[in-house]
Amino acid sequence: MPRFTTSDGISLSYTDEGQGLPVLCLAGLTRDGRDFDFVAPHLSDVRLIRLDYRGRGKSDWADAETYQIPVEARDALELMDHLDLDKVAILGTSRGGLVAMVLAATAKTRLHGVALNDIGPEIDPQGIEVIKNYLGRTPALSSHAEVAAAREATMTGFANVPKSRWLEEAQRLFHETEDGLTLTYDAKLRDAVLEAGAQPAPDLWPLFDAFAGLPLACLRGANSDLLAASTFAEMKARRPDMIAVEIPDRGHIPFLDEPQSLDALRRWLDMLKP
Repeated sequence: MPRFTTSDGISLSYTDEGQGLPVLCLAGLTRDGRDFDFVAPHLSDVRLIRLDYRGRGKSDWADAETYQIPVEARDALELMDHLDLDKVAILGTSRGGLVAMVLAATAKTRLHGVALNDIGPEIDPQGIEVIKNYLGRTPALSSHAEVAAAREATMTGFANVPKSRWLEEAQRLFHETEDGLTLTYDAKLRDAVLEAGAQPAPDLWPLFDAFAGLPLACLRGANSDLLAASTFAEMKARRPDMIAVEIPDRGHIPFLDEPQSLDALRRWLDMLKP
């Protein structure tokens, strides 16, 4: 996988495949570019760029204090500069959508449009507590198969998911070794998130409003514990032109290859055509 070095000396990994409209995929909190493996085959007519954040996937680990959304937004811009891209469309899953909000507020001219996957400017405390329970902790399980079985049994809000999908998810979340499972990200990410959570929550609605004038889509898992229905409704009220779709039988986060997700993303991409 290709790499580039950030302005503070961190080597980050990314993939760059296909031709056409450049779509920069930004993953969830603990995830990496593989977060988009399920949707990638359906986006063969765009240039799909996937970044492994610092401390995730195949990218270098860094100081915990740099595991912050503004730093990750800067990394995204530096990847764009590395690839000589003036503008990209962003497909942001969870934390990736928050990074997109920062970019809209600080570098809007670099964006063609944004699609948000189960994220908004308010984060439901229930979902935050779920994240705190697993973040930076290796499960007391020994194999991908055990993780898959556990996720099938405990993932709230999901139904009609093939067993094979949970196994694929497990393989993206953990490395399986002779000594058990290890994380695919730096465990110090937990320290950064808990430190951020100790501060007063900022008002992110101005960042969402910074999307004004950009083609915008938002997918919400119908059973999401992170993007509340009330927040989703307010987002639609502020942006009546936003492509807004709830994905049935999904919590946080939709996999993006559901028929409803693909239809919404296709309509969003059509809006970006010159």
